[in-house]
Amino acid sequence: MVTAGTGGIGLETARGLAAHGLAVTVVGRDPERGARAVERIAEVATGADPRFVAADLASLDDVRALAARLATEGPLKVLVNNVGAMFAERQRTVDGIEASFAVNHLSPYLLTELLLDQLKSGEPSRIVNVSSGAIKVAKRTFDAVEPPGGYYGFHWYGRAKLANLAYTLDLAERLRGTGITVFAADPGGAATDMTNGTMTSPKIVSPGLRLMWPLVRRAFERSTAGPASVAARPSVLAATDASLDGRTGLLIGPEAHPVPAFRGSTDPQVIDNVLRLSRQLAPLASGH
Repeated sequence: MVTAGTGGIGLETARGLAAHGLAVTVVGRDPERGARAVERIAEVATGADPRFVAADLASLDDVRALAARLATEGPLKVLVNNVGAMFAERQRTVDGIEASFAVNHLSPYLLTELLLDQLKSGEPSRIVNVSSGAIKVAKRTFDAVEPPGGYYGFHWYGRAKLANLAYTLDLAERLRGTGITVFAADPGGAATDMTNGTMTSPKIVSPGLRLMWPLVRRAFERSTAGPASVAARPSVLAATDASLDGRTGLLIGPEAHPVPAFRGSTDPQVIDNVLRLSRQLAPLASGH
């Protein structure tokens, strides 16, 4: 299963998994985009037909409903948490939670935890959480859902991705020896709606970086931003490559090989605070 799999890197990831013979389910909000994605995936599928499931992953109740539906459908071999979003202005979800943290971390955290039984039934199975180099500009404070200071979309996106990477590496250790292996995948730059839209605004970075942001962004695009099919390679490798059999807790970098984890993601205090905040904001049972 690939979340946010109806376009961009998610769609290319789904196509890559289907080409490896997996029966792929893509999750997204728009049924029309879902239908088009299924057609694209079917073009390269070598196994069972792909399908689309509608869910708004910004809603924790929708995440729970999606997990409950999948629980009735048997074992799960691969879960790729590709969902991600950057916001130029501060937004809140239907749950009243700051949107960047909710979409980029809480949604994949909750979905993963709720699907562990299905993944155990499908072992050997893999979890792949999509990361980002934006972690490098993130504040490492997780006492609350929103960090101190002003709202800057790129930094808050990086902080949410840092939370998710810290969770991912901790989960890998928790599941070591269970038959479920866990990876993070950094796609690098890609020509997607995010890079061509939200990231064009200097307001998404702190004032100290704004004058330099257009230059930094253009240099970033020249050096790393390629087609989504290239950016999907780390996720596809993490989900399917036999060289990773029996390995876990690795970050697969943009060149599609393991790289050192970003600083802060292995800090025990960061991990503890992320897990505490995640359990508080996204309890496994609604209303608890």
